[in-house]
Amino acid sequence: MADLLANKRAGVIGAGTMGNGIAHVFARSGFDVILCDIDSAHLSRGLATIQKNLAREVTAAKISPDEAIAAQHRITTTSELEEVLDCSIVVEAALEDFSAKAIVFRELDLQVSPETILASNTSSISITRLAGQTKHPGRVIGMHFFNPVPMMKLVEVVRGMATSDAVNTAVHQLARALGKTPVEVNDAPGFVSNRILMPLINEAIFVVAEGVAQPTAVDEVFKLGMAHPMGPLALADFIGLDVCLNILRVLQQELGDAKFHPCPLLVRMVDAGWLGKKSGKGFYEYPGK
Repeated sequence: MADLLANKRAGVIGAGTMGNGIAHVFARSGFDVILCDIDSAHLSRGLATIQKNLAREVTAAKISPDEAIAAQHRITTTSELEEVLDCSIVVEAALEDFSAKAIVFRELDLQVSPETILASNTSSISITRLAGQTKHPGRVIGMHFFNPVPMMKLVEVVRGMATSDAVNTAVHQLARALGKTPVEVNDAPGFVSNRILMPLINEAIFVVAEGVAQPTAVDEVFKLGMAHPMGPLALADFIGLDVCLNILRVLQQELGDAKFHPCPLLVRMVDAGWLGKKSGKGFYEYPGK
């Protein structure tokens, strides 16, 4: 198995919100990073976001200006999957859709060394099922980072049925080297975080849909009464309402429980393109987006 802390070269597939955040923490921790996305516009936006977030860390005195510049120089962008061939680990952070992720894992499995660890940042899709798309399922594992990745300490480390002990141990060590706290969970729909969080967000949306309270009131109840730093509807906007909907649909399909049935208001908002902060409108409005 590849020594992740010796061969400090990582691939990240997908330059969206999670992908660029993952690339950021790898580069800041001394890894050379290949950030891959089929859309060059996504790559440009992702790189700009990384530069902006590194600048914020300099302003907050978390890193020095020289460290920020060095981290930027460690990141290379590409649209070609072949560029990640010599990486010791590749983290997939593509669309939260099994078919899209399966394509990535099948292609990676054919091209990279059998020693390369293949990790998924999926927030709900089965690691066992993704590993089943490969000929080397023992090297497949879940590394579920949390948004914003540079700030959030948690990484859910998700073991599939075939994940080897060596890969599990290596990824725990890697997470700590990235400044994160790994928490091991077994493979199940939504893992721990979203199995609990998404029904909470969904019920908060039902409360709004039924006219019980306005979004601001719902969020204030949770901030002031439960000491949550952010209310469930503001959090849903931050995550992305489309992402929330996709996760709820996975939970409903895999667990077959009516409590995971997405609120019709959530479905209508996503259909309207109201995806939350990234689109400029969700339960709240975000000028300038």
